[in-house]
Amino acid sequence: MTRTTRIALFAAGLAASASLAASAANARPMTPEDVAKLEALGAMAVSPDGKSIAFTTGSRPDVTEGEADGGYRGELKIATGPDDARAYLPADISPGQVAFTPDGSMVTFLWAKGSEDTAVWGVPVAGGTYEKLAAVPGTGVRSYEIAPDGSAIYMLAGPGEDEQRTAQRKGGFDAKVYEEEFRPARMFAAQLGETLDEDPREIPLPGFVSAFDVSPDGKRALIETAPTPLVDDSYTQKRVNIIDLATGAMTAVVATPGKIGDVEWSPDGSQLSLIAGVDMNDPAATTLHLVDASTGEYRALNAGAAEAAVDAEWLDSGRLAAVIHVGAQARLRLYDPDGSVAQEYDPQGLILTRLEAAGGTLAVAADSPRHPSELFVWKNGAFERWTTHNPWLAEIDFGTQRTYTYTAADGQTIEGVLIEPVGGAPKGGAPTIMNIHGGPEAHESNGWQTAYSKPGQVAAGQGYAVFLPNYRGSTGYGVAFAKQHQGNYTDPEFRDIVDAKRALVAEGIADPDRTGITGGSYGGYASGWGATYYSDEFAASVMFVGISNQVSKFGTGDIPYEMYNVHSRAWPWDDWLGMLEVSPVYHVDKANTPILIMHGEEDTRVNPGQSLELYRSLKVRKPEVPTRLVFYPGEGHGNQGAAARYDYNLRMMRWFDTYLKTGDRRAPLPDPRPELAEGAAGSSIEE
Repeated sequence: MTRTTRIALFAAGLAASASLAASAANARPMTPEDVAKLEALGAMAVSPDGKSIAFTTGSRPDVTEGEADGGYRGELKIATGPDDARAYLPADISPGQVAFTPDGSMVTFLWAKGSEDTAVWGVPVAGGTYEKLAAVPGTGVRSYEIAPDGSAIYMLAGPGEDEQRTAQRKGGFDAKVYEEEFRPARMFAAQLGETLDEDPREIPLPGFVSAFDVSPDGKRALIETAPTPLVDDSYTQKRVNIIDLATGAMTAVVATPGKIGDVEWSPDGSQLSLIAGVDMNDPAATTLHLVDASTGEYRALNAGAAEAAVDAEWLDSGRLAAVIHVGAQARLRLYDPDGSVAQEYDPQGLILTRLEAAGGTLAVAADSPRHPSELFVWKNGAFERWTTHNPWLAEIDFGTQRTYTYTAADGQTIEGVLIEPVGGAPKGGAPTIMNIHGGPEAHESNGWQTAYSKPGQVAAGQGYAVFLPNYRGSTGYGVAFAKQHQGNYTDPEFRDIVDAKRALVAEGIADPDRTGITGGSYGGYASGWGATYYSDEFAASVMFVGISNQVSKFGTGDIPYEMYNVHSRAWPWDDWLGMLEVSPVYHVDKANTPILIMHGEEDTRVNPGQSLELYRSLKVRKPEVPTRLVFYPGEGHGNQGAAARYDYNLRMMRWFDTYLKTGDRRAPLPDPRPELAEGAAGSSIEE
């Protein structure tokens, strides 16, 4: 190396260091306003020749900048390489399911134009005006698939109008018969041609069908069917069957006993891949199976393994690609057609979640600790990034994120995801938020962990540590681990959270007097338990759509059999007192933790009365404990509207700032009005 070269390299190094220093100096913490404008990968489809990928960019209106409130919206784009994508539809069209036609000439999508019912539309890849391709008169299309030869579009549609009931309602007879007035979805085949098929052929279906997939030869379809459309039946009695598309006759029954996940046809139509539960007490569909499509016989490929199959996709070669989550990490595994493992790849810090394949191209949806879901393409054992939805994330000063393992009091090893405060924890530990996932049949991965209801990097930027434990009952560690909580609510599952706190305190990460807890659904249950039974452990709690009374939960929720099969393993009348003793309302006398309770008014999974019960018990029995209840009109089991999500994030962080960061359990209640950013809709209105 010459002296000139050495000087040039040294100068380049100084310039790079200066650039990094400047970036670090300009870095800023993440804010709730940032969370409100996040975009991520939505639906995706690979063209038949594998040369392009259609996808939607998902977001919500940026209410922090004054945009009108609304729900999820997507923008259709087609990519042909890394950072090479262009939009194909006007901004006011939010497409649903996307796919390519078999010849690759069009991208199809679901959309409801104005007051019209949802129909199948298409837009030419070469450019041109979008057009309606197929519809079902009198009702909307729920999902669709194009015949392999391109001659027809198969559609799953609503039941259509009940003229008798419509006439009765017009006369004021609008009573609703609970869980009885079910009418099944219908399947239609519309011819695809120069003009719109105004009279598509109906295909008879058995039972209540929620999804379907056409075989590669176009003669059969797999259908997912249940006795009723009740959510409980979708969990406990949904099965996969195969029908003849010409007659609707059943040709094979796949009699799996557990929950159903992703199902896919093999390229030759001889097999199905099926992610399902191994028995009726398996909490989640996490085991990968192969199914003989002619007989319905099935066999498991990874039974008993300490992992969870998340998604699968057949490749043109006949191999099966599968996303496998091993604890908080992810793998891409390839199986040969006989079910033997061919190869496995470590995505090096990416959390893979979904797959789509065609024409020799495998598209992957993946996130990481530094970005939400993005589009990647798998090539020669590596993952090439094709999209960058939030370039401004480069401005954010992130807290260090990593997997963290500890030992519970009874010797069980537990893993989770730890986000350290920006700059690290101070001496004596940082204020720490335990962020508890729902289910509990779910798991946290070491990927993107910031959302409207997840403190994540917003909290890290404000000096908090955040820990997301995969407590017992979580998936990702095998069926046996997921079953450990069954028949014994709160212990060991919620004890694992306290043990996590103690481990983090021992390492100097968490401040023992400034540790809080939050979560939604089952995580809301944990948050209510932490504010009552474990009140001495938690200085603040934010409970979302959570359970407070296991007795009344049985009578007011929509999944009683699922709760029995995979959680309680007992009915309330088997032990009334025992079911009360695992309810936060039973332990209100122990409550000393400021708790913010939030709930969607239209929640059918966990009735809003669950939050009201805990609120009322606390206000009457423990009036000295800061308690607030917030209901979100029109929202269900999780907020969908942009304003409701932003409002939630603001309230959550303000509650923790008031009670957790300070460690003052008797600080005055914060202002009940949300502190909206300047420019947010309604922020200037005088109250």
